[in-house]
Parts: sequence; C-alpha cells; structure tokens
Amino acid sequence: MSALQLVVFDCDGTLVDSQHAIYHSMDVAFAKFNLPAPRREAVRRIVGLPLAEAIASLAPGAEPDMIEGIRAAYSQEWQQMRATDTLDEPLFPGALEVIDELSGAGWLLGVATGKSYRGLVATLTRYRILEKFVTLQTSDKVARGKPYPDMLLAALKEAGVDKSKAVMIGDTTFDMDMSFNAGVRAIGVNWGYHDASELLACGAECVIDTFKDLPSALKPITES
Repeated sequence: MSALQLVVFDCDGTLVDSQHAIYHSMDVAFAKFNLPAPRREAVRRIVGLPLAEAIASLAPGAEPDMIEGIRAAYSQEWQQMRATDTLDEPLFPGALEVIDELSGAGWLLGVATGKSYRGLVATLTRYRILEKFVTLQTSDKVARGKPYPDMLLAALKEAGVDKSKAVMIGDTTFDMDMSFNAGVRAIGVNWGYHDASELLACGAECVIDTFKDLPSALKPITES
C-alpha cells in the first residue's frame, strides 16, 4: 500500500447511531417554537446537511430568525444530553475494531461531518478514538457543508494526500455528492439514513452491509 492513503468517514449514520438523539432534539427544538414535530422520514432525509440548512428544509417558509432559534434550541438540547450523560449515540457494531485495524495497517483516517467541531471532538473523545484521526472537518469549519467539496478538500490538504489516494465512507447521498464534487472515490454503508440504491446512483463504488466488510472493500481502491 502507498504510504499516503486516507479514509474519511462521515459521523452520524456511519460511525455512530445518533438517530434517536437527532429525532428527540428536533422535536424539542420545534416544540419551543410551537411547531409540530417534523416527520421522522423527513428528518432522516436531511441528516448530514449543515444544521441550519437542514432545519430550513424541515420548516419551509420559516423566517431566518426562527431557523436560527430552532438551530440554537437543537444544539442546546444536544449539549444538555451530553452534559447529563443521556446522549444516545453509540458506535455502530464493528466500528471500533475496523478503525483500529485500518490505523494499524497504515491508513490515515479522517472525518467529514455535518456535526459541529465541538460535537465531533466530544463524540470521538467519548470512545477514546480521537487520536486515531489526522484530520477532522466539520460544517462549522468551512464556508460550505455537504454536498459541496469544501470539507474533503480541506481534509486532503491537512493530511497531505492527493485526491486519487483518498476514499470517503458515508451513508447519505450528500456524502456521495461531496465525494464526486471533490474528485474522491466513495464507498457507501447500508446502515444509515439513505438507501443503498440511492448511494450507488450517486457514485458509490460499492455499498457495504457491515463495518467488518470495509477492509476488503478498500482493497480494489488501494490496488488501482
């Protein structure tokens, strides 16, 4: 394997199963503005986008001040859950083992996520894997979040890796579109928020069913 190889993971829906925390925080935030809770399927469709953009999609016609208020309420509820150790955000089965395996095999690892930088660091620290990643890119560190290429381009630059030597791992079409826009290859996962058929249609080279399938899925990319 080349000395410079980078695997960039999405977080929500790829590394961690945060769906219940996301639904809960959205329900609380919308309720504070006397708005009905958004439909679960609608929330699933926007996970991965920058938070304000996601909320705008869930509350069409809302004024910018209200969108910002909902965003702030969502973040406050999330932080409260983290502070009281009630945040439901487990790693997906096999994630820890595969991260250790890839890191031990010489891969450089990164994250590109719609989470805030503070939230991502807290999540990775919780599972004692923060030090495994050489680059952390979040929607509040770049001018444009997914599906724009900004986070991946920043990850490539920080890791010192050419786009031909990198691959994105994600669960949504936003991840696949970001990869395409950055000129980076992508692998989809079949345990997140968007269907495998959608990921393949957006350019995923393959879609894996379990984390343990990732090392073997990376081999053709490594060898090409």
